[in-house]
Amino acid sequence: MTGAERRAAELRRLLHRANHAYHVRDAPEMSDAEYDRLFRELQELEARHPHLRTPDSPTLRVGAEPASALVKHTHLVPMLSLANAFSDEELDGWQERNARLVPDVVGAGYTLEIKIDGAAVCLTYRDGLLETGATRGNGVTGEVVTANLRTIPDVPLALQGSGWPPLCEVRGEVYFPRKNFEALNRRREAAGEPLFANPRNSAAGSLRQLDPKVTRERGLRFWAFGVAVPSGRPPFKTQWDMLERLVEWGFPVEPHRKPAPDLNAVKVLIGIVFEPLLGTLPFGADGVVVKVDPLALHEELGSVGDREPRWAVARKFAPEVAVTRLLKIAINVGRTGALNPYAVLEPVEVSGVTVSQATLHNADLIAAKDIREGDWVEVMRAGEVIPQVIGVVRKAGVKRNKRWRMPRLCPVCRSTVEKPSDEVTYYCPNVSCPGRILEGIVHFASRRAMDIRGLGYEKVRALLEARLVRDVAELYDLKIQDLEGVERFAARSADLLVASLAASRARPLSTLLFALGIRHVGVGAAELLARRFGTMDALMAADAEAIADVRGIGPAIAEAVAHFFAEKRNRELVARLAKAGVRMDEAGKITADGPLGGMTFVITGTLPSLSRGRATELIEQAGGAVASGVTRKTTAVIAGEEPGSKLDKAKQLGVEVWDEAELLRRAGKS
Repeated sequence: MTGAERRAAELRRLLHRANHAYHVRDAPEMSDAEYDRLFRELQELEARHPHLRTPDSPTLRVGAEPASALVKHTHLVPMLSLANAFSDEELDGWQERNARLVPDVVGAGYTLEIKIDGAAVCLTYRDGLLETGATRGNGVTGEVVTANLRTIPDVPLALQGSGWPPLCEVRGEVYFPRKNFEALNRRREAAGEPLFANPRNSAAGSLRQLDPKVTRERGLRFWAFGVAVPSGRPPFKTQWDMLERLVEWGFPVEPHRKPAPDLNAVKVLIGIVFEPLLGTLPFGADGVVVKVDPLALHEELGSVGDREPRWAVARKFAPEVAVTRLLKIAINVGRTGALNPYAVLEPVEVSGVTVSQATLHNADLIAAKDIREGDWVEVMRAGEVIPQVIGVVRKAGVKRNKRWRMPRLCPVCRSTVEKPSDEVTYYCPNVSCPGRILEGIVHFASRRAMDIRGLGYEKVRALLEARLVRDVAELYDLKIQDLEGVERFAARSADLLVASLAASRARPLSTLLFALGIRHVGVGAAELLARRFGTMDALMAADAEAIADVRGIGPAIAEAVAHFFAEKRNRELVARLAKAGVRMDEAGKITADGPLGGMTFVITGTLPSLSRGRATELIEQAGGAVASGVTRKTTAVIAGEEPGSKLDKAKQLGVEVWDEAELLRRAGKS
């Protein structure tokens, strides 16, 4: 691997882990500022080296998959994320990029809104009545939390006024007012219960409660900020009009919004009004969202892939920094055997919260920053998450300890540590290392993997200490009576675990492949492999060369998969999982030599009967690929109603245009 390939792989790993912690576990391990820095570095790497962009790259995705036993919900229109700008110069760059695509954007006007730090949700209204409330999830699919959202007094059960579409989704943010959050923690402290870390995580967790009474007791609130209409045009022409109409329909809209005629006015308002305001608000806020005002320009500008709209950007500010002493550099052993160093800090208050740990990423970064135990260090905490060590604060005359080195022996099992020549990470090679087994089972049970509810770190530790499980296959041997008397397993949690294990047997092959924790195999790669090979047996029979032939699977992933299944211990584990009734196939296997093999398509507009996701699935199952932008290499553009600028570009480049009927005919589905 080249240096760029190694760095891109490391960035993907760090960002996937951060996404999982933030969106799935509601327990962030990385500050917003650090995440943004790593994300931008990966974007820049992929821009310079397009071949490094993998199908599961965090730059192509929004957040994480839905993560609980709650019913899944597909949004009528995808809920995209936002790009960030950290200075006036970056705002200029954002406008310049937009102006190259749509010159009319300059001087068209902007709307500025507070960026609320809560949990994004969408509310589906049919004929003016609340039908479904759901979390954002991965941007396409979320979790149904209607009963919980109904307990929030700000959420209208029926729309007021007039002029609302017969079917629409209202987007907004559920947040925890600071006074309500503090009152909740006082009640928990009095009851001897653990305190919640911060309002944002608590809001997200409260929405996922199975009992709506719990949600109601916590005092959540809601701000609306947008409307999505799946067909036809919305009954307003600008973002400002949309916010005003939301108020007419009975929604609370954050009151500090401001219009601006141009970007210079935007900068002035941010500096004079918004930046001083953020710290005084009675709820969490982490910036200002700047949106192009005319909605017609939203359609013309479109989005960057399936991740973020071009017509909006989040203006963020410098995070708070504190200085404290680094007491120790400790090691956590991950599920793949990776040794992950982290800082144990002398407790310090940052952004109003006392913190005592920070991630250090890897030994190379520790060496590059020359971080040593006993040093005074700067720590940064933005977005109310675990801090990052920025660097060392040198104090004249203070003697420093010796340079830190990665230990030669695993701190858990004392096996000799290994470091591949092409990676920055050190590994414990012992597959039976207790640290690896713990992390491996927790990962296997996690919500993006097999989604086995009730199996967090403490409960997995309890099962290991009771010698009830030694690996993931033995989870499926557990019975309710086995859990009697095991610490942390009351009757209700034992019932929940056994029921959740039974449900997990039906997860598709792609989910199982990700859950097995094969090195380099994220959610996207697992889906590609499962859909190409169809069954576990077919994948295990394939060599590295055949695996690398799958579009989107590079040689590093192919070698890792082939090596994993070459291990007798791993093949035996798969056989035991199959014997336990775990599903070993994937619906919708891709046919490499299918009728659309080797072809590339772009989908635009609303198709008569196929959703965009279903059309994409149909194309890929027939051997084709779906891209986000039209080029001369595009085979055809699949156009529906209101196709937008992609259809115009197809005509300019002489690219074929198909309707839904033609797609179905060519794919052999008509």
